[in-house]
Amino acid sequence: MNTTRIICFEDAEVDNLRPITLARPAYAVTSASFRLLDWLKRIPGTLIGHVRPHLNQIQELDYELETFTSLLDRDSDLLLINARIAPTAGLDRRLQEWAKSDSAKVVIDAESDAVLIAFIPASDLTNLPLNEFSDLLEHATKLPASILDLSVFRWPHDVIQHHMKEMATSMNWRLSHEEYTEKLDGVFTQGDVKIGDYPVVDTSDGPILLNENVQVGPFCYLSGPVFVGTGTRVIEHAALKDGVSLGHTVKIGGEVEASIIEPYTNKQHHGFLGHSYLGSWINLGAGTCNSDLKNTYGKINIHYGNSKIATGMQFLGCFMGDYSKTAINTSIFTGKVIGVCSMMYGFVTSNVPSYVNYARLFGQTSLLPADVMINTQKRMFARRKVAQRECDRQLIRDMYDLSCEERESADQDIL
Repeated sequence: MNTTRIICFEDAEVDNLRPITLARPAYAVTSASFRLLDWLKRIPGTLIGHVRPHLNQIQELDYELETFTSLLDRDSDLLLINARIAPTAGLDRRLQEWAKSDSAKVVIDAESDAVLIAFIPASDLTNLPLNEFSDLLEHATKLPASILDLSVFRWPHDVIQHHMKEMATSMNWRLSHEEYTEKLDGVFTQGDVKIGDYPVVDTSDGPILLNENVQVGPFCYLSGPVFVGTGTRVIEHAALKDGVSLGHTVKIGGEVEASIIEPYTNKQHHGFLGHSYLGSWINLGAGTCNSDLKNTYGKINIHYGNSKIATGMQFLGCFMGDYSKTAINTSIFTGKVIGVCSMMYGFVTSNVPSYVNYARLFGQTSLLPADVMINTQKRMFARRKVAQRECDRQLIRDMYDLSCEERESADQDIL
């Protein structure tokens, strides 16, 4: 029986997911507490990633995926999986069924004609003139069409929409397949978890899962479904409700609702965060709040670059790229998109490009050089006892170069 190589690939549409995919592969975006990568690693076979070049070394070191180079080995079946597929609970079972197929087939996205998943048996690869990965995708489009119920991330707000829909299901899947102990009624823990005095818990809409070494301070309100990753600290008087997913090593305080926060991000102080996505290594200053509802109660439209997209959502907050920061009492208006490595002060009334000091309230918007962010990264890493590697420094430089057009098209007054 042939072994299977699984190639998770990013296509041209991955750039529509900026800024949340500028510092990470699309398969590493969290939604409803899972990443697509979590499901891919459950499939028997060799897992390979085909990502944007600036993420190759990050992929190998941080996500432990071999980077695709060529198809020299044609003796293995191929399973191609689009990195924008949403990580729905139990997805591994359906992908494993595809990996065991006995004939070639493909699922094409009806909206964009993109390949979502394709199976190519080794016997079909022998005589194919495949020199580049694009040749492989082109061949996949010609395979017999099949149907598979898949959700796809096309824009950042799809990540929040999927998160809200799937959060309770994901928590129940974890309880069925992972080791948890019920510490309080509806509150499940792994390992050494500390819960402070006088917690208030509501699990009527879903359970609360606390992973190893989580600390929950006194007087906290937890309303499920909630997932708290390893080593995260929930500050006293915090309120987490209506579907919150926190990555590992996060510090969280204030009121958080229906939001996703990736590892190593801090929101320690009072302030509201709702229906939002925060990347890694972000810090929100005390009193930072975002709006997730228009005064008209209407559906929210978002500007992604030059595109205006109707989300169809009444509640939608902000999307913030990795390494960005807010000063105290920053107010972020509804549906704003904030790039990587930017710093915000006052009122955020428009989208914020990457690598910008944004203080329009004070009449100031200026460029934030990459070298400044490299030094900031070093200090942040040291606080968490994380070693700064050359690939981390290079990521800051690469993201700066990749976001130049974003700054140029956004505003002429960025110096």
